[in-house]
Amino acid sequence: VQLQASGGGVVQPGDSLRLSCAASRRTFERNVMAWFRQAPGKEREFVAALRKGDSRPSYADSVKGRFTISRDNAKDTAYLQMNSLKPEDTAVYFCATSAGWIILSNVRSSPAYDYWGQGTQVTVSS
Repeated sequence: VQLQASGGGVVQPGDSLRLSCAASRRTFERNVMAWFRQAPGKEREFVAALRKGDSRPSYADSVKGRFTISRDNAKDTAYLQMNSLKPEDTAVYFCATSAGWIILSNVRSSPAYDYWGQGTQVTVSS
């Protein structure tokens, strides 16, 4: 199972970035794709998740209304569109997927995910 995250960079507050998570075909048939992030000195935290077939993704309160998770099954790629970025969004962003189905109440829990990408750095600074 392979996940390759990309798209990070250094931006100013208020700017936008789009992260991509390229998955192997077999991986992308999996049911749940998610994004987590980890800032220096902090624990990894949930950002967003999209279960296959769900009409509404799940988001952390801190990013709701600013970030959008999506997936393109034809390209085997998941995305995280990040708008109105803030300095507190600075972190390494990881994409993740699971070996099986994750119930809605567990999508925010990192132990529920079996496979992780290598992470991409996002720095928001003026």
